[in-house]
Amino acid sequence: MASPPRDTERGAGREHVVRVGISGWRYPSWRGVFYPKGLAQRRELEYASRQLRTVEINGSFYSLQRPSSYVEWHRATPDDFVFAVKGGRFITHNKKLKDCAGALSNFFASGVLALDDKLGPILWQLPPQLSFQSERIEAFLASLPRTTREAAELARRHDGRLTHGSWLDVRVDRPVLHALEVRHDSFVDPAFIRLLRRANVALCVADTAGTWPYLEDVTADFVYVRLHGAKRLYASGYSKSDLDRWATRIAAWQHGETPTSTSLAAPETRPPSSAAGRDVYVYFDNDVKVHAPFDAMNLAARFGHGQRVAFPRKEERSVVDAVGRDDRFRYGQRRRRSA
Repeated sequence: MASPPRDTERGAGREHVVRVGISGWRYPSWRGVFYPKGLAQRRELEYASRQLRTVEINGSFYSLQRPSSYVEWHRATPDDFVFAVKGGRFITHNKKLKDCAGALSNFFASGVLALDDKLGPILWQLPPQLSFQSERIEAFLASLPRTTREAAELARRHDGRLTHGSWLDVRVDRPVLHALEVRHDSFVDPAFIRLLRRANVALCVADTAGTWPYLEDVTADFVYVRLHGAKRLYASGYSKSDLDRWATRIAAWQHGETPTSTSLAAPETRPPSSAAGRDVYVYFDNDVKVHAPFDAMNLAARFGHGQRVAFPRKEERSVVDAVGRDDRFRYGQRRRRSA
């Protein structure tokens, strides 16, 4: 793959942004609590995207999604919305990052590129049993597409497993960002940090209530944060003081600074230069007791983000009802699987 893009290729000098959102959006326990009572399930993303600036797609981790789903998600959200996409567990957990060229092709052909200008980082979450093996990690990082055109070229090599068609077209070539979330203590290794920095891949800052390694090494020109629960994994919320502390760290990353931290795998080395600042993506995954959306909104408010767009009234036709009329989807961009 081509050299990883840096800030200069993404518009250095622009104002770097903080995007705060949630990991997934379809949770029955959220209905009538975060989502208004009586809101149709098909409109939940439409509603969530009017409260927050980003969402992490988690369904893509469990199975390949349909191109029509990605088209629908794109259409249901405001123009400035961004999706992070969780990479498939077949690649990270089954293949364990080895011999996964075909699986990567299928993943990128499954509709990810239909997100177009709303495509944000791809998150690759490694299983707790997978230890750091330098050659394996280096080979995987080298196999990742760094632009949407590279991703489309990779996607064209997909096999016949895509029973719901494929999406192979790219309207505008854009950088593709990648983040890696690790869950084995052996990754607390300066050699791992060097590999990520060389590839401009972000080490996910993952708060897991002490369950898995917590590292704050900055390894790319953006920062990716997942908040799984302050005291109990997935189940506990974040207090005001917790959110204040996170806001301080996030603001430092946004402005190109490095917060004081003892949670570093490579304390002797400096992060990539980013005088212009960094984009920061933050996702709350403490969904069990409906903490995630409210914690996300409270943190976002610290950066001046309130409700972003008025939610259409019930009697107004949902934009997702029109997905079947998307001309790009109907005429030529969806390709049936190979014979």
